[in-house]
Amino acid sequence: MSGQTIPPATPTRQAPPTGAVGVVEKVNPVTGHVPAPFWTAVGRGLGNHCPYCGVGKVFAGYLKIVPECSHCAAPLGRLRADDAPPYFTIFLVGHVLVPPVFWIEKAYEPPMWLHMVVWLPLFTILCMLLLRPIKGGVVGWMSTLGIDQEVAAPAAVRVPDRNA
Repeated sequence: MSGQTIPPATPTRQAPPTGAVGVVEKVNPVTGHVPAPFWTAVGRGLGNHCPYCGVGKVFAGYLKIVPECSHCAAPLGRLRADDAPPYFTIFLVGHVLVPPVFWIEKAYEPPMWLHMVVWLPLFTILCMLLLRPIKGGVVGWMSTLGIDQEVAAPAAVRVPDRNA
């Protein structure tokens, strides 16, 4: 049987030339796509680009994820970010803006109404501006983790018979 090759047990595909010789990447068995390296996928997601190919868009609207990439057909709709992007956004904006709030309060002691007029809109605007890129980054992160499995149907619930 010379000339025949035996296919590998898990699907693999040669990586594009990056300078490393003999690099083999694993293909996701569900989607058939090779996930990008972590920072590449997160960076693509931050820029609203498909974490797999870097060409297609992640969002169909402000925060709605497209069902699949328009370029490589990766099933981006399966990557559900849920509550992580708002959490990371509030965490980041809070760490950026709370120190200036405390510093201004300590240095100038402005009235509370002035704090509310300045800081609440600033917090709101920054959160709205950062939420979309952070959600794209989370989608990119999830693509590297392989969290794009199909959701299993819930098991049937057995209701006990009251007459028994």
